[in-house]
Amino acid sequence: MPVPKSEFDELPPCDFYTPAELLEEGQMYTVYEIARLLQGLEPDAEIEQETENILLDWAIPWIMVNADGLVVAEPRSDDEPGYYGLKE
Repeated sequence: MPVPKSEFDELPPCDFYTPAELLEEGQMYTVYEIARLLQGLEPDAEIEQETENILLDWAIPWIMVNADGLVVAEPRSDDEPGYYGLKE
């Protein structure tokens, strides 16, 4: 159900990192690591599974919107996710 804006103390702009601001050149990241970086966490930060699921809700669309600036690498094994990095 929609909520009036007046119920919130602060309404900052919805501003996301660009790939170049978020990722280091020459490095590849999993979607899980990107999710943490988008929240200002270290890529290997320990977080609860529920929190990780919520962060993925932000990371997956970010990857899709920024796909033109990214490269993708297939998983190295069946039990590993794919990797994303800056298009050079």
